[in-house]
Amino acid sequence: MNIEDFDFDLPEVLIAQTPLKDRSASKLMVLHRDVEEIEHKHFTDIKSFLKRGDCLVLNNTKVLPARLYGIKEDTGAKVEVLLLKQVEGDTWEVLAKPAKRLKEGTKLIFGEGKLTATCTETLEHGGRLLDFAYDGIFYEVLDELGEMPLPPYIKEQLPEKDRYQTVYAKEEGSAAAPTAGLHFTEQLLAEIEEMGVTVAFITLHVGLGTFRPVSVENIDEHKMHSEFYVMTKETAKTLKKTKENGGRIISVGTTSTRTLETIARDNNGKLVESSGWTDIFIYPGFEFKAIDGLITNFHLPKSTLIMLVSAFSNREFILKAYNEAVKEKYRFFSFGDAMFII
Repeated sequence: MNIEDFDFDLPEVLIAQTPLKDRSASKLMVLHRDVEEIEHKHFTDIKSFLKRGDCLVLNNTKVLPARLYGIKEDTGAKVEVLLLKQVEGDTWEVLAKPAKRLKEGTKLIFGEGKLTATCTETLEHGGRLLDFAYDGIFYEVLDELGEMPLPPYIKEQLPEKDRYQTVYAKEEGSAAAPTAGLHFTEQLLAEIEEMGVTVAFITLHVGLGTFRPVSVENIDEHKMHSEFYVMTKETAKTLKKTKENGGRIISVGTTSTRTLETIARDNNGKLVESSGWTDIFIYPGFEFKAIDGLITNFHLPKSTLIMLVSAFSNREFILKAYNEAVKEKYRFFSFGDAMFII
């Protein structure tokens, strides 16, 4: 398939720059795959489309305030650092700006010395390895000094860090939020559980590669970034029970979907306790083995995310829905509105 098959016209004004005051106040477009019908609702209406015995699968990754601003110890020159991945202990793979200033052996100072780092290696793709030094707990220091690494299409400053976190964020490690989950409040999740719907958690640490554009015309040639995932024994047991009792597995977000489908693919369709790295690329023609429904946001034209959504339904119906979303002025991307495909 060609990348142009996943294009649509999106007015820039529809790209949500700030979150709504009430997380659950967003719009909800419901897509019925079997009859190709579209309903326009509000996110709290999601309860009327869930059934007793269903299981919602949420990604409980927590976004790191991974953008740091520091200076070079020797010259005082300003350097911006973005944490990408913890390699081992206090060694992290990072992107630096300007990268040319960061040579091996260079020492950086952040927060007037509360955090320091030494560059130990230059990587092929332009990244760097930094060894950090600090007193206390690294994540507490990072929480004090770091900024949230908002997606490149968001130009506004985020006044409250927790608005780029889900209310159930727990496992530190993401460079971006699993944004489909941003619509849920603790109250809404409690109401859903009271209906007899089970809530289960997986972890996939979202990398910045999620924003990397597809640069090939033929999507078969696209190489996905690799991300770390974990599914616990408890969640695997919950999902097995859901399937055995005839319930549906509803994936919240493309990250949860990629995790579940990776595990099912690698285990003959079974959802078992598992952890590892996935670079699964889901696009039309993919055979889903794990999920029965998908809650997701509205994604970029020509992105791997709209390809995944198209695979779960069909490309023509998804593009029809997206064009209707533009017409009805739905808000797009991370802080935007939601879609429920069933």
